Amino acid sequence: VFNMEFKVVLNSPEEVKEFVKAASQCDAEIDLKSGSIYLDAKSLLGVLSMGIKKELKVMCVKDDEKFFRSVQKFAIA
Repeated sequence: VFNMEFKVVLNSPEEVKEFVKAASQCDAEIDLKSGSIYLDAKSLLGVLSMGIKKELKVMCVKDDEKFFRSVQKFAIA
């Protein structure tokens, strides 16, 4: 069960790197979903393989305010 869900768009490899770094500093499990594909948000190669400028759903098993604050600039409505 995921407690925190929001959508992001990562527009460059630099943004992907920043997002993955923030996810890696969180001790909770964080997944990304695109269509029917799920992957670990802490995997740089995995997130890059999802593609740049695509809408991704972020799913975290616990509410982590620090993580959300650090990536909310990538969030979309």
